[in-house]
Amino acid sequence: MVRDTLDAVEETEVSADVIDLRTISPMDIDTVVASVRKTGRCIVVHEAPRTAGMAAELVAQVTDEAFLYLEAPVERVTGYDVPVPMFAREEAYLPDTSRIVTAIERTVGF
Repeated sequence: MVRDTLDAVEETEVSADVIDLRTISPMDIDTVVASVRKTGRCIVVHEAPRTAGMAAELVAQVTDEAFLYLEAPVERVTGYDVPVPMFAREEAYLPDTSRIVTAIERTVGF
């Protein structure tokens, strides 16, 4: 999702930190919190379903550590809450640049 996220940031011409978290245990929460404190915003993008996904844990930790710095609600751009489809339908399931752009615009315009 990093490439799609970078494309979305470039498309919107917004100055943003794009952080590629490789693991959630251990999670580099300090880097994320530093970014939220600097920007006042957070968008989490991942391929898994929205409910009970990595984004939910990351949002919880951001809320714990940087709630007072947030200037907009945290956005999640994720897969849909359905079983991951087979290859032929995967593109319709995965987040894409346009969904990420929408989240950026909504967050910046809040």
